[in-house]
Amino acid sequence: MFFENLWRDEDVNTILKEGEKSLLHIDLIYRVYSSRLIGRIPDLVMHGGGNTSCKSKAKNLFGEEVDVLFVKGSGWDLGSIEAPGLPAVKLAPLLRLRELSTLSDEDMVNVQRANLVDSSSPNPSIETLLHAFLPHKFIDHTHSTPFLSLANLPNSESVLKEIFGDKFAIVPYVMPGFDLAKAAAKVYEENPNIEGLLLAKHGHFTWGSTAKESYDRVIDQNNLLEEWLVRRRVSRGVKCGRVEKDQVLNFLLTLRGVLSDQAAAGATPPVLHLIDSLDVLEFLERDDVIALSKSGVATPDHVIRIKAHPLLIKRNQIENSRGALIEKIKDYIKNYKKYFERYSGLDQVPKTMLSPLPNLIWAQGVGLIGIGSSKKSAKVITDLAQQNIRVMADGADAGGFKPVKANELFDMEYWSLEQAKLGKSTPPILQGRVVIITGAAGTIGTSIAEKFHLNGADVLLVDKDRSALENTLENFDQEVSAFAVDLTKPDAASKVVHFAISKFGGIDVLVSNAGNALQSGIAEINESQLKDSFELNFFAHFRLAQEVYKVFKKQSFGGQMLFNVSKQAVNPGKNFGAYGLPKAALFFLVRQLALEFGEDGVRVNGVNADRIRSGMLNDDVIKERAKARGVDEKTYLSGNLLNKEVEAEHVAQAFLSLVLSERTTGHVMTVDGGNMEAALR
Repeated sequence: MFFENLWRDEDVNTILKEGEKSLLHIDLIYRVYSSRLIGRIPDLVMHGGGNTSCKSKAKNLFGEEVDVLFVKGSGWDLGSIEAPGLPAVKLAPLLRLRELSTLSDEDMVNVQRANLVDSSSPNPSIETLLHAFLPHKFIDHTHSTPFLSLANLPNSESVLKEIFGDKFAIVPYVMPGFDLAKAAAKVYEENPNIEGLLLAKHGHFTWGSTAKESYDRVIDQNNLLEEWLVRRRVSRGVKCGRVEKDQVLNFLLTLRGVLSDQAAAGATPPVLHLIDSLDVLEFLERDDVIALSKSGVATPDHVIRIKAHPLLIKRNQIENSRGALIEKIKDYIKNYKKYFERYSGLDQVPKTMLSPLPNLIWAQGVGLIGIGSSKKSAKVITDLAQQNIRVMADGADAGGFKPVKANELFDMEYWSLEQAKLGKSTPPILQGRVVIITGAAGTIGTSIAEKFHLNGADVLLVDKDRSALENTLENFDQEVSAFAVDLTKPDAASKVVHFAISKFGGIDVLVSNAGNALQSGIAEINESQLKDSFELNFFAHFRLAQEVYKVFKKQSFGGQMLFNVSKQAVNPGKNFGAYGLPKAALFFLVRQLALEFGEDGVRVNGVNADRIRSGMLNDDVIKERAKARGVDEKTYLSGNLLNKEVEAEHVAQAFLSLVLSERTTGHVMTVDGGNMEAALR
């Protein structure tokens, strides 16, 4: 894993020209550019594990130039950072803080915010003072995989000397904040000719008089270290047979169900993310995997996301019953509570215990399973877990993996700055819900997807039109998944369900929306066409319901099914019989499913919508239907009690309302602006 130097002078020149137009300080332009280069490589700054800075000048309200520190702000990703993500902090007050013997984290944060040049800027990095106390113009801090491996070696100091000679010094482990900043500055001042610092159990600092000099050192120093590590890696020739796919899917569903069952009352089911690459599976077969699972994490920062230890599931335990998995989870919970009680009692400040459930599963033959409140958070956990196992493997091969002690991990996991965040944010109303939406590339389907995603759901878009599906995906972030399939095919439903399980670990809501209106009089339509209409407008829904119900039974915490029924089910229109007949059957299916699935906690509802501009009701059809009814197009679309056109947004809102209506099942909600002819009887 050697690192490519991505610096390109031609790119810099282009950026400088653009920056001049926006009146950005040239130092800040360079700082943004090199920060992005670092952030572009995950193994340098895995999920925010690092920060950058630059000492420069900025003007205050009086037009006076003051010395400032541009430093990465909270919430910004280095790979895509822009100038606002590097807030300017007045340097002089920061430097004066070094005169203090102690400084609480809360006071430190307050001083940093109080000295922002722009008070609307994000909070400066928790490591701002470390950047301030070191004298260099450009400073880069990374949590790179090679340096984390080195930072956790028992003989890291001698290895550092062997590789870098007198160009590096080591800072003993101290939690991030004021004390670490002072310790690092002291080490540097005792070794003024060094080109970098290794922060034990933490990461890597380097610097330069220019952005390029500092960036080049990041790349060169990591590559030197990687070369040393490569020579010590042991090839074990481990055979790592994969567990059968169906068994993996069943395990994920069972795991999700057990985790939900053991969670605190009112908690939403977790979303799972699986990484099953060959290197992961080989690691899980190591003969020292049990010891490594109990050893800790590569850096205390990681403990906030993935906890101190994963839950290891041995290969022979994958096939075990739900009851056996419950016992393993309960045992993990018991041990976590003991860990909390042991170390929380050492602190006079009361702590609020976090969830005692595991955030990470090591499952032999299956892979790494991240457990989060959303797909995004679960993926962050597996990304960090991948980095951790690489660090562990390299450390074990190069002399031993020796992370910080349990009490130090506890201090980071229950850091006051993290504890202060508890209870301050309200999660989106659909966070943790995995939702399948069929017909997702159509007007109504897209609107439903947007509504659900906006409210925190993890969404799988399903449509047979691959091109339209890809275009729809452009409206969403990377966390939205898509699956192209023709739902009229007999095996399509099982394919959709299996894909959803592999992506999210389970399913919570099915929005069965796919359909198409065939126009033909009953006298003219042939039997084949009618069968085709039933395949899409009834049987596709029916087969999906059957497959999703199996998932709900396996998870054992209920679920929801929602169907787009259509007013044709109760108010047939001329020449729409081939569409209305299967929709009438679908209407009955909603009631039948609600009747039979209710005892398993599964709610089944539908939406009866009328006259929605969409792929089915396009401009030509609208014109035709308006003519058939003897009205103009506007009157046709707004011909209801409210005299207002019903739009896809209103249909999407109805689906959302049904999801949130916890005591409603067997119901079909009408969304038509008021149409007594189409009212449910």
